[in-house]
Amino acid sequence: MPSSITITVDGLAESVPQDTSLPQLILLHQAQHKDLIVEINGRFVHPREYEQVSFAQGDRVELIHPAFGG
Repeated sequence: MPSSITITVDGLAESVPQDTSLPQLILLHQAQHKDLIVEINGRFVHPREYEQVSFAQGDRVELIHPAFGG
């Protein structure tokens, strides 16, 4: 059984298995959206890099849903 780590997602501390992938986290938070913006520790993550992301203890993740319009 994988050990868990604590990360902060959208400002809230959350315990996740250490091997959690970014796509799994996005699904868990029901954040799938074609215009979703992801930042980890203040850095933008391009969608083509999602599968390569691994999390470390204390990472800060922001799942941002842009609001378009005027």
